[in-house]
Amino acid sequence: MPQIFDYPNLVAALDAGQGMTTKGYTFLDRDTEGNFYSFEKLREEAMRRAAHFRSYGLKKGDRLAMIVPEGEDFVPTFLAAVWAGIVPVPLYPPLSMGKLDAYVDTLVAIMTKAKPTYVVTSTKVQAVIWGGVSKVASIKGVITTEELKGPAPEGFTGEKADVTDDDLCFLQFTSGSTSTPKGVAVTHANLRANAWAIMRDGLQTDTEVDHGVSWLPLYHDMGLIGFVIAPMFHRVSVTFIPTMTFVRNATIWLRTIHRVKGTITFAPNFAYALTVKRAKPDQIASLDLSSMRHFGCGAEPINPATMRSFVETFSKAGLKPHALLPSYGMAEATLAISFIGVEEELSTDVIDVDAYQQDRKAEPVAVEHLASGRAQEFVSCGKAFPRHELGVFDDAGKRLHDRQIGELWVRGPSIAKGYYEDGEATDRTFGNGWLKTGDYGYLVSGNAYITGRKKDIIIINGRNYDPQRMEWIVDELPEVRKGSTVAFSRPGAQSEELVIVLESRSPKPEELKELVKQKINENLQLMPVDVVIAPVGSLPKTSSGKLQRAKTRLQYLAGTVGTEGNRSLGGNGEKLVVAKHVAQSLLGRAQVRARRVVEHTLEIRSVADAMDKFKLASSYAQKRVTRLLG
Repeated sequence: MPQIFDYPNLVAALDAGQGMTTKGYTFLDRDTEGNFYSFEKLREEAMRRAAHFRSYGLKKGDRLAMIVPEGEDFVPTFLAAVWAGIVPVPLYPPLSMGKLDAYVDTLVAIMTKAKPTYVVTSTKVQAVIWGGVSKVASIKGVITTEELKGPAPEGFTGEKADVTDDDLCFLQFTSGSTSTPKGVAVTHANLRANAWAIMRDGLQTDTEVDHGVSWLPLYHDMGLIGFVIAPMFHRVSVTFIPTMTFVRNATIWLRTIHRVKGTITFAPNFAYALTVKRAKPDQIASLDLSSMRHFGCGAEPINPATMRSFVETFSKAGLKPHALLPSYGMAEATLAISFIGVEEELSTDVIDVDAYQQDRKAEPVAVEHLASGRAQEFVSCGKAFPRHELGVFDDAGKRLHDRQIGELWVRGPSIAKGYYEDGEATDRTFGNGWLKTGDYGYLVSGNAYITGRKKDIIIINGRNYDPQRMEWIVDELPEVRKGSTVAFSRPGAQSEELVIVLESRSPKPEELKELVKQKINENLQLMPVDVVIAPVGSLPKTSSGKLQRAKTRLQYLAGTVGTEGNRSLGGNGEKLVVAKHVAQSLLGRAQVRARRVVEHTLEIRSVADAMDKFKLASSYAQKRVTRLLG
């Protein structure tokens, strides 16, 4: 029988790492050489870094914004905050220097909500974010990860906080694919419940056998909870691949699994499609994936064709069909809501298109109807975990029967307490004991089928269409960048009209546009009124890499789609944007320092003296700005 671990909270799980020297986390660098941190070492690192936080006056309940790109710094820093009872707020780092304007705006909006006392980040990142940091009234300063690597400050210790079930563990800001990001308040009790559901009820892990492999961003819930927090509760070792290393070379994911004999991994649908596309026959022949127990898929709609292609491609490397594990989850439910069974193979449901679009019913039909476009296929995401419940409800809040399509609601101990300091949004989403997911779908004998986001549904001539179905059709075209198609509607004279926006480097854009229209018409008997081809990398995405349909639509209506970031500034656009933010950071840093002087008037002769220092610092920084911007 596998050993079962059950700790009351993450602090206790971290504390229990004392003496555990053979299990832990390995952080790979770009050259795949890794640094191993045993659970004992992670505990020691957390204590030492917690002492640093105490030296800054941080106490239990204070929020700490984290913009830490490197996993080897992120994990012990996050754990240090939790150990000290400080509430970490993981935030995504700047992913493109040319898009710093939009990044800083989002950063300011999130931090204004979270009200952190300090920001922890690297020296490199702080050089471009101070301009935004200075706009957040609660911020006292920036702590660098380089500083946290040093010895504990004299006179300060990293004592363990006494936490309760209802205490906040961290704030997880939603990705914002359909709305402004909101801070999900995740408690220690939520995390314990979801970690158990994932690792024991769902994956049935064995600490002596299992080994996780992940390239997922650690500022996102699937990477953080799925591969840092849940494995720590249940003593499963994990190897972390830098996210950008995967982006540059997707096959490193499978090569790492082969090398460490990994058994558990998770990724969104696009990663499976990308890996199939990038893997060469000789690479596949060199892989052994027979150790893999679970290839989990979630975080975005699951394309059954992508899943089948992945199994077919890598069966030659020993991949077992039942290793694929479709799942359903979201940040408001801490992370996971449902998995298919560990011995189940991929299961899909083929339903009649007319009944789906007109009557909101999932009437089953033969698979042969798919070829004619009269049917649609959805992947089973399994049943809700024990002690959790899934239901389907109509717009009036009436519970629906099997195969009736409505909004999925979920309840259970994993459901977060709400959105941080946002009572209105909390009441709207978490009312009456249920989490209203915002996802449309249906149940069949308890198995969940997700059909799309409620806010993204396209209604044309009275018929409902899911945008991802159109996007998957376009993604199959060879000149279209995988996972970079957006479908939405615009106002028309008599009904809404379909628009397709995609990224491509096609040398013949007009021919590609006509091909897109043809493919959509063949499959859906629907003709797009406009197809827009945008430069690669220009469409707006969330921090977790999801395309933002609502924002893309707004850009389209404003005539700015495809121009985000430095692309409209010419060849030196990125350098100009970076220079501007470096200059603004110099000014912002000086302003925060001066503001702190004003706040501590007892240490200086008068408030007037403080304001003089503020003006002097601002004047100096402004001159630096002028010189940098020419």
